[in-house]
Amino acid sequence: MIPASGSYRLAKARVHQSVTLGLAADFDNDGFALANVTVTDGKIAEIAAHGRAAVPADAIDLGGRIVLPCFVDCHTHIDKGHIWPRAPNPDGTFMGALNATGADRAARWSAEDVARRMEFSLRSAYAHGTRALRTHLDSVPPQEEISWPVFETMREAWRGRIELQGACLLGIEGVRDKKWFDALARRVAAAKGVLGVVTYMVPDLEELLDHVFAQAIEHGLDLDFHADETDDVAAISLKKIAEAALWNGFEGNILVGHCCSLARQPDLDVLDTLDKVAKAALAVVSLPMCNLYLQDRRTDHTTPRWRGVTLLHEMKARGIPVAVASDNTRDPFYAYGDLDMLEVYRMATRILHFDHPVADWPKAVAATPAKVMRLDGFGTLAAGGDADFIVFKGRSWTELLSRPESDRIVVRAGRAIDQELPDYAELDELMVE
Repeated sequence: MIPASGSYRLAKARVHQSVTLGLAADFDNDGFALANVTVTDGKIAEIAAHGRAAVPADAIDLGGRIVLPCFVDCHTHIDKGHIWPRAPNPDGTFMGALNATGADRAARWSAEDVARRMEFSLRSAYAHGTRALRTHLDSVPPQEEISWPVFETMREAWRGRIELQGACLLGIEGVRDKKWFDALARRVAAAKGVLGVVTYMVPDLEELLDHVFAQAIEHGLDLDFHADETDDVAAISLKKIAEAALWNGFEGNILVGHCCSLARQPDLDVLDTLDKVAKAALAVVSLPMCNLYLQDRRTDHTTPRWRGVTLLHEMKARGIPVAVASDNTRDPFYAYGDLDMLEVYRMATRILHFDHPVADWPKAVAATPAKVMRLDGFGTLAAGGDADFIVFKGRSWTELLSRPESDRIVVRAGRAIDQELPDYAELDELMVE
């Protein structure tokens, strides 16, 4: 369908109002309109409402198929990806995941091992239609000296295909060694990365957060936190992060992931936290598949009672930027997944009720994370922008989200890419002693 080069026009593409800029059209109740999209030299030259001008005879008639911008996946762990065959989670719990991952990291995470698994992950994400991805990198000693150089090499190798960002990952208790943490912050800054930690309700949390913010300010870094990935009602580090941002006068971007415990807390406490999160201009990403897998896991084989996701509807109503992302893939934190953001959005729609109405929820896998990641022009369709988009078979939300859409067409710089997924057998030799 898509020519290998030159100019062409797509007729009767079904585009969504929330991720299509500058289109004057009659959008239906699901936010869709039919449009004609002209592609020239790898750019979108024009997006015009279908029926308002003549369509050339050689236009490619999509017949109302949905066309969306390429995805932006703002929370992943591709340094952990695909270790499940050699490091399975023994009981499906969060502690089981921590212990299995820690043991595997200490024993197996050489530069070659990390690089090959990261490459495999990026090939999968690219084939599914992801244009930008942020990965957390386990940065406890001595892993930071191994994984960050691998990340920098991988980022250059993938430039132009996937815009790759890195955020360091360590428990907040690691900040107590200020000399070491300050050196890590300098390392992250040198790699043009993002400063990140996992917060817990430790007694000195506020003091440690202050130091994290101080280092981010000193080095001009954005921040990315894991927070409250638990059902413990007493876990309120999201609120503590917002308070720290306010009293430190932080002006960078802050993304906070998980925030699961918020959904378990009393209404008045929730309102107080959300007000502070909004005032501090935090953004929040929920990881619906991983949280569904880990949260409320019961070792007595009884049925889980809650979904593990955070309060995205309430956040969005306050103007808090919200996103959903892949998180872990085939590692002890999530045994499944393939960095397919359509799967993430499909699952989020079902788990978090991104429907009736759909409104502008598609931004949660495109424009919103792109803005958090400071990626201008990503996550939208616009005249003058890059011709990076995905053509699906589905012509409505119910068609699009009912099937895997494995035959989607991913277009980058105006050309359809080779979407062959890597074979798991390529990693077999990494799974043996």
